[in-house]
Amino acid sequence: MKKITIIIPAYNEEESLPFLYERLEKLMNSINNYEFEILFVNDGSKDKTIELIKEYREKDNRISYVDFSRNFGKETAMIAGLDYAKGDCVIFMDADLQDPPELIPELIQWWEKGYDDVYARRKSRKGETWLKKFTSKMYYKVLQSLTNVEIQRDTGDFRLLDKRCVNALRKLRESQRCSKSMFSWIGYKKKEVLYDRDPRIAGKTKWNYKKLVDLAIDGITSFTTSPLRISTYLCIPTFLALGVYFIYVIIKAIVTSTAIQAFQAIILLILFFSGIQILLFGIIGEYLGRIFNETKQRPLYLVNEYNGTREENE
Repeated sequence: MKKITIIIPAYNEEESLPFLYERLEKLMNSINNYEFEILFVNDGSKDKTIELIKEYREKDNRISYVDFSRNFGKETAMIAGLDYAKGDCVIFMDADLQDPPELIPELIQWWEKGYDDVYARRKSRKGETWLKKFTSKMYYKVLQSLTNVEIQRDTGDFRLLDKRCVNALRKLRESQRCSKSMFSWIGYKKKEVLYDRDPRIAGKTKWNYKKLVDLAIDGITSFTTSPLRISTYLCIPTFLALGVYFIYVIIKAIVTSTAIQAFQAIILLILFFSGIQILLFGIIGEYLGRIFNETKQRPLYLVNEYNGTREENE
């Protein structure tokens, strides 16, 4: 019998967990030809999330958990889930029930037909503001324009991954992570499944705009070096514009026999080139910062306990 691991990163989700477990239990009990493992990754929650997970494990041996020593972030929680998963395939989903568990049987069906990565694409995003939808759409356009690898738009982390996708992702150990980019980078046979995303069932979202911007920067800089080429793209039109402006000033001075107010032109040029320099230094700084973090070679996460057993993190 094939085993399916459902990986659920959780951070302060005590309000959502009862609803989540109820629906997952109903789903698992209705599917008899597979063995299930629900693997919670507690990302340093400060509420009763880990206590609830332990209660579920006591009455249901299909429940497993990894308890972090502190909050390391969702991206790190996802790779930890892959490290500890025991299934022939894994399914990522959020704890807030915006990703409906009832879609899982369809994901499994396409997996059985030979697809390695069955990802759920959102037809609609209930409960999200117009600004968030717009910025998400623009982010995917920018990311796609910077890389030759096809990016799945309007997709989150809700997907099924075959064992060989899991093994490939386990090899990617960089500290600045963007799983959505990595899912595209590894390739393999992919299948899209459409669904309507529900609003959060309980509690508040842990993502604010600062965290979303940070995630977008990580996604771009960890996936492509194209921003480093901005200096090349900018210098050509910049010097062309400078040459045209210089010729214009000379011709005007000769034809009209009037002096140009030099300080105005100088101020504009200084501001223009200063802005370009600041932009380029910022891009270079982002990449240097990532090189700095990777050279430390620190572990991605530290585990407090796994299924009740204290981890020594050797």
